[in-house]
Amino acid sequence: MINQTAEIMDESAVRRALTRISFEILEKNHGCRQLLLAGVPTRGVPLAARIADKLGEVEGFRPPVISLDIGPYRDDQPRPAPPDVPGLPGLAGCTVVIVDDVLYTGRSVRAAIEAVSRMGRAGRIQLAVLIDRGHRELPIRPDYVGKNLPTAQNERVQVHLTETDGEDRVSILKLN
Repeated sequence: MINQTAEIMDESAVRRALTRISFEILEKNHGCRQLLLAGVPTRGVPLAARIADKLGEVEGFRPPVISLDIGPYRDDQPRPAPPDVPGLPGLAGCTVVIVDDVLYTGRSVRAAIEAVSRMGRAGRIQLAVLIDRGHRELPIRPDYVGKNLPTAQNERVQVHLTETDGEDRVSILKLN
């Protein structure tokens, strides 16, 4: 049962957060020529595409974006053995930025790191999230954060993006 909903970010706040993340990525990596953005479905993929678009505007080069299937690598659901994943050409030495909407326990990120590792040996793996809500179960910390949002266990963060939901906003739902 939902008792209360509060809007945390509107469209302009989401845009500002992604712009800031994009500039931080450029600064930390000295450009974007050696980057690959890997979005975690569902909302990490359009977020990664938006970041890539901003990087392309600023640098004149848009890094590639892939959708990263983490399903076979999740440890919280029974799954068949992960498939053999062919390596990505040029992955060696490149920096892979995993992009997700909300960082919570860290389990999705762990699965994403494993999925990237199955594709080849990246030079570095970094993490960008729109919302970091805490409550980690694994020792994982994002490199780039749009908004830190401490939450209680009975709260849920809901990210809406134009590409998937018809609007950009982030809200927090208090559940009983």
